[in-house]
Amino acid sequence: MKRTTLFALVFGCLLATTGLTASAQSTDPKARLQIAKKMFQERCKKAGEFIHRTAENVEGILLMKVRPSEINSGDQFRMDDPYGHDSGGETYIKIFFAGFYRTPSPPPPRWTPRLGYRYVEAVDSMDGKRYRYTGGIKEVTHTTSILMGGDGKTTFKTKDFVLDKVPTPGVSPRYGVTYDDISTREERDYWIAGSSLKVIDLKTSEVMAERIGYMMDRGQGNKSGGRSPWLLAASHACPAFPKDPGGHTYQTDQTHDFVVKTLKPKLEN
Repeated sequence: MKRTTLFALVFGCLLATTGLTASAQSTDPKARLQIAKKMFQERCKKAGEFIHRTAENVEGILLMKVRPSEINSGDQFRMDDPYGHDSGGETYIKIFFAGFYRTPSPPPPRWTPRLGYRYVEAVDSMDGKRYRYTGGIKEVTHTTSILMGGDGKTTFKTKDFVLDKVPTPGVSPRYGVTYDDISTREERDYWIAGSSLKVIDLKTSEVMAERIGYMMDRGQGNKSGGRSPWLLAASHACPAFPKDPGGHTYQTDQTHDFVVKTLKPKLEN
């Protein structure tokens, strides 16, 4: 193929992609929202929780990916699964331990303690090695922060859930948990984010369960007044997220809650 022909093909593809995005961005706001709503409704037809098989008495799991600590509140085309983000970094590991969740005092009516696993394994992105995490409540010493009105010297103690980390002792856990952003460029043009959360039997490569979710920002990326498009999009999601007593949508604990439906933790003796 001649270089001029190849250049023309590449340039034509770039123009087509740019034209699609420009068309989406230049559409009348009301018309854009109507297109987005129809697209979102179509995606919701394939959304939901699909549990094909469960496992009992699971002691530990492998996190095939650990979510980043940073929350994407408004980056339209960052494919980091804003629907599925409930926590990141070390906290993402901690949410799979029962001890991380404090028992309210007094417990509310019909309160049920959260279940969790005895250990969690994950690959450290810094050295590429797999580690086993366990955890428990420990006394932690803190120093007051100048930014919070302290003097930067005075110390105080709290009891927190702390992770212990050691190199993995051998064979990895049988069951793994992973997530993916399944959004397309066209969906992101209309501020729609798609998510896949999977539980996998690593021995057989079987997908035991999968949750497919979508959410849409009705403001179509409007950031005026400090607005956070992806955070507000959680109020227009399928499956829908729960709401607190004040009516505010929250995404926390969603990964834990789905995983324990499939991989039933082994109860303490």
